[in-house]
Amino acid sequence: MVVLRWDVWAAAYLVGGGCSDDSFMDFRAGVIALGREWYERVAAAPDSLAGHPAVLQAVNARARSEVLFYEDVNYVAAGAFERITDDADAFYQAWHGFRGANAGSDNSVDMGEDFDFDDNDEMRRRLPRLVPLFLRRSV
Repeated sequence: MVVLRWDVWAAAYLVGGGCSDDSFMDFRAGVIALGREWYERVAAAPDSLAGHPAVLQAVNARARSEVLFYEDVNYVAAGAFERITDDADAFYQAWHGFRGANAGSDNSVDMGEDFDFDDNDEMRRRLPRLVPLFLRRSV
């Protein structure tokens, strides 16, 4: 299951009060940090985030982008690799070698159907549990 989809990005957009492509990468890292159970829930139904305690706390938070947007998680593998090899560049060299070995494979991802995150009706249709939490004042 992959959380690189438009519907997951829409959930990030709601939770964070907006979401750039870099922020979406951080949001996906945050979903991974929630653990396998929540990752699988979000992969199956991004709207399920409406039931996560951190998301519920974010409803009235001023810094909503700090909820589930965990940039540091993106660097955990590199940090662990460095700790084991004592070489800061070893992970990236290994990753480059891995990616090169898989150059013939199709790395494209089907993100599903793109839609307008600023269309409240469309967001309400796709994320009926999250929309009332984050757009309640404007819906």
